[in-house]
Amino acid sequence: MSEHALTLETPSLALLPGYADALARRWSPNNVRDVSAEQLAALRADAAGFIASLLAQSGRIRLPDGSEVEKLPSVTRWLWDGEFCGAIGLRWQPGSDRLPDYVLGHIGFAVVPWKRRRGYASRALASMLPVARSVGLARVELTAEPGNAASRRVIEKNGGRLVRKLVYPRYGPEPKLLYAIDL
Repeated sequence: MSEHALTLETPSLALLPGYADALARRWSPNNVRDVSAEQLAALRADAAGFIASLLAQSGRIRLPDGSEVEKLPSVTRWLWDGEFCGAIGLRWQPGSDRLPDYVLGHIGFAVVPWKRRRGYASRALASMLPVARSVGLARVELTAEPGNAASRRVIEKNGGRLVRKLVYPRYGPEPKLLYAIDL
């Protein structure tokens, strides 16, 4: 385990080598589809443009079904303990706790496999909740795969309560577990 404390860092060119290494090792920040190869190609083609795209507050994103939608306002942070550990993101609809049907939750997180089981995801989620409150959210929703016990524990450790099982048609027929955390 690293001797450094876990921090949430804004993506930057200075930290990009660690992120690139994780992508090269086939880690994906996206829990729905593997984007490691396409992100690695994009950052190699234009590192500054890649960082700008992660931090952009407008634009379009491609969903797993191939459709494109407008990007929501968001905050993206990289987990850092002296080296890259993963990513966490917050997205929201201004003025509302509700999300469009194409968004799986307000917060998503992914820890690199070689840094798991250290409590990093739990600490990152705990650190992101005040950020969610600061943008006006009274509650956040997160989804987890039914078989992902680690993700469910992270959410529950941070006050998440299971709301229901549901299917998001744009993401396929497999059900997801919807959790809510009141802020």
